[in-house]
Amino acid sequence: MSLITRARASLVDLEVETVRTDAVQTFLKQETIFVEIVTGDGLTGVGYSYTIGTGGRAVLSMLRDHLVPMLPGRDSRDIERLWSDLFSSTRATTVGAITSLALAAVDTALWDLKCKRANGPLWQVAGGFRPSIPLYDTEGGWLHLSTEELVAGAAASQAAGWNGLKIKVGKPSAREDRERLLAVREAVGDEFDIMVDANQSMTAAEAIRRAHAFDDVDLAWFEEPLPADDVAGHVRLAQSTSIPVAVGESLYSIGQFRDYLERGAASVVQVDVARVGGITPWLKVAHLAEAFNVSVSPHFLMELHVSLVAAVPNGQYVEHIPQLRAITTKEMTVEAGHAIAPNTPGLGIDWDRDAIDDRTVA
Repeated sequence: MSLITRARASLVDLEVETVRTDAVQTFLKQETIFVEIVTGDGLTGVGYSYTIGTGGRAVLSMLRDHLVPMLPGRDSRDIERLWSDLFSSTRATTVGAITSLALAAVDTALWDLKCKRANGPLWQVAGGFRPSIPLYDTEGGWLHLSTEELVAGAAASQAAGWNGLKIKVGKPSAREDRERLLAVREAVGDEFDIMVDANQSMTAAEAIRRAHAFDDVDLAWFEEPLPADDVAGHVRLAQSTSIPVAVGESLYSIGQFRDYLERGAASVVQVDVARVGGITPWLKVAHLAEAFNVSVSPHFLMELHVSLVAAVPNGQYVEHIPQLRAITTKEMTVEAGHAIAPNTPGLGIDWDRDAIDDRTVA
């Protein structure tokens, strides 16, 4: 029996594992929204999404008041229909972050059930392209770190066999950003990828100016240079630089990605499974990007994204930012600079139920 018999939502607060700063904010905590779905055949699916400090209770209310009550009696195998019905029931708040984050918690639980029922790992059930993906680090690239700390972090990642480091930019002057980047480039040589991330902090004019200032650093990409709703500005930037422009962590629908891709405003898609509404739309965005010959390197959630990037042919990178160690019993496996997709049936995340219970706040 695949009919849903019970479903519940909860909220868990996780403190940050290290100080994380960028040009516009500090990562205060991870509000982790869980959905647990039980079916008549005794299977349990666990899904989740997150915020980085605010809005978690709003997402929880959306789930408890509207979405979760719609689940009992429905067939858990009807993932597309369930996603569509839940989305349609929240028309007043779509497209938007609260609805997408709530949908993602349900959808990932349904995919957990789908994989368990198929007795297969997510990376294969969702596509099965390859079992491992190159890894790059972000933990060594935060904006508050000194140049010396950036260089040390990059050297450590390179020595571990990793493939690159993302460095936050947005210092008061382009000169300071450039000097920090050049110091890292000199330390690691030409074969190590350096990405930069402005976290939507710039105008189009300033992003164009800084891209030219970064020309001799040989960057792998320039991430979120402008506010996510400034598609025209991203078009101008993409046309003015040879540095690939990366966007996606702050986009909440397939249509928003379509706009960027159709206008040539994105060379790297960073679709976030929680923010786009779950695995169901994530895969559609990844395949849409493939149709435009664009790679996928998603934002955050490495424990889940490793399997999704491994599932699709245009997966490029997994971002290393560990944030679930307090509530899991096993970490993501890394070998020779690659993240290894879990082979266990389901999402492949080994939740520590006692630790989750201890940190549940609602």
